[in-house]
This record gives sequence, C-alpha cells and structure tokens, in this order.
Amino acid sequence: MQLARSLFGVAVSCALAAPALAVVPAAIADDVPLHHVRYTVTSDTPVAARIYYRQADPPDWGTYSHDPYVWSPRADAQLGPDRPPWVFDTMLASPDQWAMVVAQANNNATSVLHTTQPGFRCTLEVDGAVVKTNEGGRGALCSIRTW
Repeated sequence: MQLARSLFGVAVSCALAAPALAVVPAAIADDVPLHHVRYTVTSDTPVAARIYYRQADPPDWGTYSHDPYVWSPRADAQLGPDRPPWVFDTMLASPDQWAMVVAQANNNATSVLHTTQPGFRCTLEVDGAVVKTNEGGRGALCSIRTW
C-alpha cells in the first residue's frame, strides 16, 4: 500500500511538472532567429571606464532579476579621444528586451575632487542599424527597453 501511494505521488508530480517542462525559453529554442547586436562606447577625455553589457538573453525576467550581474558582464576599458572605441558584438534572440550597454567612470574618476567629466557616448546597433545612441558627462546607457 505504501509503495502504491509513493508511485501515485510520483505520477502526480510528473503530470503537474510536464507542462512546465514543455515551455522552452526563447533564448534556448533552436528555431528562434538570433540578431547581431553591436555595442560601442567612447569618451571625450581619457578615462578608465566600467562597461556593463548584455551578452546573452536570460531565459526569463525572474532569472535575470535574481542576479542581474550574471547576465551583465563588466569590461574595464581605457577610453579617450586618442584611443579606439570599446566595441562588443554578440547575438541575441530578443534585443528589444535585453540589449543594453552602460558605461561609467570608475570611482576615482567620478569623485567630487575630479572636475573633468569623461563625456561618454554609446551606440547600440541591431542587425547593422543604429537603434539607440546616448551620451552623458559621467555615464551613458543605450537600450531599446526603458529600464
């Protein structure tokens, strides 16, 4: 009798879990077309920059919001008028939802004693078309989605 109850419990659990397992996130599905995304960041003055960007589509908002830094790697770059721009290319299934790059100066460059603002500029391209640009004295965010 105990064995029958255990098997019944397993069967019910599997039946309830089956619909959840059938849902495949867009980032994992094989038939979802990927879009070429390019992030570009520059600055007007020499600066040590911290750049956060989206490299891959999270499977869903809950997974992303649980630990956004897993989905937003950081690159440290030396930017300035005499330096090449920071450029990163990736492929995303939903760039309208997930494509994002943000640049800011490191803590030393944004201190109260630091009087020169770096003058950041960012560009977000999807499939070769510029879809967003932004600029800011101490940082810049490029994203299609409003965060």
